[in-house]
Amino acid sequence: MASSITTRDSSGVYLGGTASKIKIHRMGLGVLMLTWKVPAVPDEQAFAAIKSAIELVPEGEKLFLNSAEFYGPPGHFTASLELLARFFTKYPELAEKVFLSVKGGTGPNSIMVVDGSPQNLRRSVDAINKALDGKKRMDLFECARVDSKIPVEQVMQSLKDLIAEGQFDHIGVSEISAETLKRAASAAEIAAIEIEVSPWSYEDETQKVIATAADLNIPIVAYSPLGRGFLTGQISVETLAADDIRRRLSRFKDDAMAHNQKIVEAISTEAQNKGITPAQFSLAWVSNLGPHIVPIPGSSKVHRIQENFAAGSIKLTAEEVNSIKDVVKSIGVQGGRYFDQSEIEHLWG
Repeated sequence: MASSITTRDSSGVYLGGTASKIKIHRMGLGVLMLTWKVPAVPDEQAFAAIKSAIELVPEGEKLFLNSAEFYGPPGHFTASLELLARFFTKYPELAEKVFLSVKGGTGPNSIMVVDGSPQNLRRSVDAINKALDGKKRMDLFECARVDSKIPVEQVMQSLKDLIAEGQFDHIGVSEISAETLKRAASAAEIAAIEIEVSPWSYEDETQKVIATAADLNIPIVAYSPLGRGFLTGQISVETLAADDIRRRLSRFKDDAMAHNQKIVEAISTEAQNKGITPAQFSLAWVSNLGPHIVPIPGSSKVHRIQENFAAGSIKLTAEEVNSIKDVVKSIGVQGGRYFDQSEIEHLWG
């Protein structure tokens, strides 16, 4: 491959609001897939992956580690948090190197239920803290989705009340529209905004939220920056197992994958020209959308985490960023981000 890598300043990103003195690394870590499937990734492998990410973060910065109350199979929703409790039991000295963000605010038995009531938020926070077992402080809590039944200002007040009780330290928001973000930020100090950002998830509302976040001086933590693995170039109709959970998603249906493969081909071409992998190009593409954007890819493999983190220092030209935008605009993305039922998924609340 050609060698035309230009490095960028890979120094960290300051969080917003009450966390504005905390600097996180330019690449974070999502841990959904460590416990989402059955069987879960073995502790030894999961621990090695998490530890490798922490060790890649320089002094003066923290790893933004993203978990949730519901990152587990039915009947064991708190599996991810329990994994983290076991990890920090083994490595207590690493707790201060991690900024732990946890999503909650769904129903106690269903992630499809959004409940921002004071009672449910307290239940959710209590469940999270119980699962963490005091082994790691919950630095930030965020509602996974916006509850359309309750004004966001009331939800922010409920979270501020829980902070005053010492339950956690900072407030985040997730899957929030630009207009609702403005309202939330007027009611509480927001530390981070979690939305999906990738070359195939760059909708009009995505762009509005990114711009609004910059105006408010709040960083974006970008989940699924690799399109749930599809944009790495390692997944195709032929290689994705029939029982893979991603088969349920509309973009992973056979026809959609065949169409969307054209986006992967464009990314792969740009990556090869630059001497990097498609995964690194996709992560760099997200990072280069703005200095306040922190991708949070996940992996259970140490070598993949090292590959991902190396992308944080790769600078893309405007032409390289725009070339992928142009391809996506030209051919379109087939399939919605989840199940083509946004009213159920509560996207862009």
